[in-house]
This record gives sequence, structure tokens and C-alpha cells, in this order.
Amino acid sequence: MALYQTAAGILDRLQQKEGAVKTLVYDSGYKNVRQLYALLCETLRYSTVIEEIIKSSELLRGPKKLPMNLAKVLVYDLLFGKGLQCGGRWKSTILAHRARLQAELAKLKVKKKVSNNQDLVTSMGGSLDGPALPRYVRVNTLKTSMDDVLTYFKRQGYTYLGKARSIKELIDFGQKSGKSFLQDLHIPNLLVFPPSTDFHKDSLYTAGHLILQDKASCLPALLLDPPVGSCVIDACAAPGNKTSHLAAIVQNKGKIFAFDLDTKRLATMSTLLLRAGVTCQELANQDFLTVSPCDPKYQKVSHILVDPSCSGSGMPDRMRVLTDESGSDQDERLQALSAFQRRAVSHALRFPSVQYVVYSTCSIHQQEDEDVVKDILEQHPDFRLVNVLPMWPARGLNTFPGSECCLRASLSETLTNGFFVALFQRRSPEEKSTSEEQKTASLHQVNEELEVDSSQVQSKRKYESISQNSVSCTKRKRKKKRKTDKD
Repeated sequence: MALYQTAAGILDRLQQKEGAVKTLVYDSGYKNVRQLYALLCETLRYSTVIEEIIKSSELLRGPKKLPMNLAKVLVYDLLFGKGLQCGGRWKSTILAHRARLQAELAKLKVKKKVSNNQDLVTSMGGSLDGPALPRYVRVNTLKTSMDDVLTYFKRQGYTYLGKARSIKELIDFGQKSGKSFLQDLHIPNLLVFPPSTDFHKDSLYTAGHLILQDKASCLPALLLDPPVGSCVIDACAAPGNKTSHLAAIVQNKGKIFAFDLDTKRLATMSTLLLRAGVTCQELANQDFLTVSPCDPKYQKVSHILVDPSCSGSGMPDRMRVLTDESGSDQDERLQALSAFQRRAVSHALRFPSVQYVVYSTCSIHQQEDEDVVKDILEQHPDFRLVNVLPMWPARGLNTFPGSECCLRASLSETLTNGFFVALFQRRSPEEKSTSEEQKTASLHQVNEELEVDSSQVQSKRKYESISQNSVSCTKRKRKKKRKTDKD
């Protein structure tokens, strides 16, 4: 019952706008954060449907009155999940109403003229942003290989459909159910399953061979792409999926310094990395902004991943509706977040040996995305943007020259959660020299234009002065002649 009570408590706090879903989940102290997060995500996605069923079934009118949010998580698991996973009086209350709840679900489908749960959710505004999000699964190459995983799933009765050729193919696949899967077309070692596929009890998942990670969340480590044996910093590391991805890319060689200020999140991250077989990490319960770039310990750091706190506006629609502020409150929060994001990226660029820094958010706000990148480029002319993944369809908003180098992600365009990524690269000495020469040449040109303009102005003034003197002289001669004639 602890799972449902904790989930209900988080729903209460969401309604009071006390934080984002992930933050509240990690702060809850519940042991299985993934199970809790999954239950909340799905309950929020089905929220409108569940509320209608609870109302029409009169579930809350009994003598043992259930709190609304507790009822919602229980009804979700009964009707749409894996069945109730608890005992006690609340289970008895829900099961006593099971026939009525199922009947009201059937009536609602008839009323909305749909035949399945997904269409019902969509018809009632539960998926405002587009198609259903597939279940993305990253193969953890620290513990297994793609070939071994493919063989495993085939033995489990799944049909492997090969590598996807387009996002449209993924969208079409996402409308299906059953035991089939694809390989993603952008991210190596990423598999794509139907949205309803559950891996929480799968032996490969529990053993750390599979990582449940959204496709967009795989982009930062993929684009940073540190060579094997590199020294890397993960600046805001918890919950750890990106850290484990970095470890797989460097093949557990070199060193990954991972920082996070939240003790609970760092403890959860430590457990996740242990299960994933990561051994090259050094975790620190420390604010990245307090880490000295001059510390000899970090002199070999060449790659840094900065994924700082953000508004989370790229989250699924129901969670965003419940957690987003509006008006002045949101503006103030975005200003505070973007200021912190600028400081974090600027700090990363000050490490003396760093060559690449990736900046990412799960936000769709320009203020946290393109505006931050534009300011960073102006403050740090020694760095430039790298034009990454040319085949990626969604690019940065056209707010400054080169913004197309950035990547955006969304459910409608890329079949992922909302996301933003930019990759900074330190300019080479030749680029710096060329840049300085261009800057000097540009200044010379400006000065020459100013000199020409000044010369032209002086000539014009001289001409005007001569003309004025000539006119004055003529007037004096005419006046003298009139005087002589008069005499």
C-alpha cells in the first residue's frame, strides 16, 4: 500500500505546485523510484478518464470515503495497469466496486466512440501533443551486446523488425501493440517497443543490461562522445542515466567525475550505477559551481556534460499542466533558472583542458535554451557551436546566427519528450588566429569607412563654407554698386 499512498501524496503536492514530478519522487524516500515514477506518469496521463469514471461510478460516496488522489492511483492500476499490488481495506473497497468501474469504462468508450484505451485517452485530452510515446530501451554495452539482447528477445517471442528508416515509421509502430520491436535510426544501441511494454520485472532490466531511458535523454552523452579513456565531468548528474551512458561510451576507462547537490538523488544514482556495472565514476555530493577549474584533479578533463535544473516544460502533457506556473510566477522562475544555467555552462567552459561541453535541458522555453546559448557564445568567444546530427529534423529556433546547430525534440516532431541540446567546442589556435584577423580586418574596414565619412563631411563643410563666402561677397558687391549709383 506504501506505493499508492506515496503516489497519492505526490499528486497532492503537485496540485499545490510544490515541485516537479521527478523532484518530488526522489524526495519521497520511496525505495523503487522507477516504479513510483511510472505509476505517476500513467495516472497523470489517464487522469481525465479516471476522474470521469470515479464520478460516474460514485466510488467516493461510500461509508469508507477514499481520498480522491488515492482513488485515482488505485483505479489506474485496477483498470489500466498490472492490477492492484496491495492489500488492506482500500483494496477491498476498490474490488467491491470493480464491476461498476469496469462498466463505467465500457460506457465511456461507447460514448466517445472508441474501442481502446489509448484512443479514449486521446479523445479526452490526455495526449495533447501527438502520438503515444514508445518505450525506449538502451542496451547497456558495459554488461551485454546488441546481438545478445536481440537473441534474448527473439527467444521471448518478440519479432525484430530491423532498424527504423524514418520517424514516421516509429510513429506508425507506436500505434501498435504486441511483442515486436525496432532499432532506433538515430541512437546506437537504442531499441523501440510499443508504449505499453513493461520491463520493470524483466530479468535483463533488473540485472542492469537494459536502461529505460527516453530517446532525447540519450542525446547529450551521444553528442559529447568522449574518446575511450577520457576524463569527463557530469556536472548535474543525478539520477544517473546520462552518467551510465557516458561510462558505456568510454568503456569504463578513464574517469567520470559526477556532481550533484541532492544527497538522496546521489544515493539513488549510486545504486543505479552499481547495477549498470559502472566502475569509472567518482561521485561527489557537491555543487558543481563550487568546483575549482584550477584544481589539479581536473586538469585532464576534456569533456563536460551540463544538464542543469530546468522548468521541465518538455515533460508529458498532464504532468506539465499540473506543475507549470503561469504569469509572473513562471517568468520569475524562468529568469532564475536561466541565470543558473548560464552560470553552470560558463563555469564548465573555464576548465583549462576542456574541448567539448554539451548543454541540455528538458525544457521547451527559448529563455532556457537558445537565449542561454546565445549569451554564452557572446561571453566566451573562444568557443563555437558544433553542427550536430544533420539528419535530426528539429533544430534550434532562429534567434541568432548559428542557432540551427542546436537540436530540439518534441513528441510531435521527434517522438520523444521535449528536449534541447547544444554542443560547444573550443576553437583551435588557427581558428582563434583567423577569428582575430577577421575581427582586426573588420575593425580596419570600419575605421576606413569612418575616415572616408569624416573626409566627406569635412569636404562638404569646406564646400558649404566656400559657397557661403562667395554668396556673401556677391551680396557686398551688389550693395556697394547700388550705393555708388545712388551717389
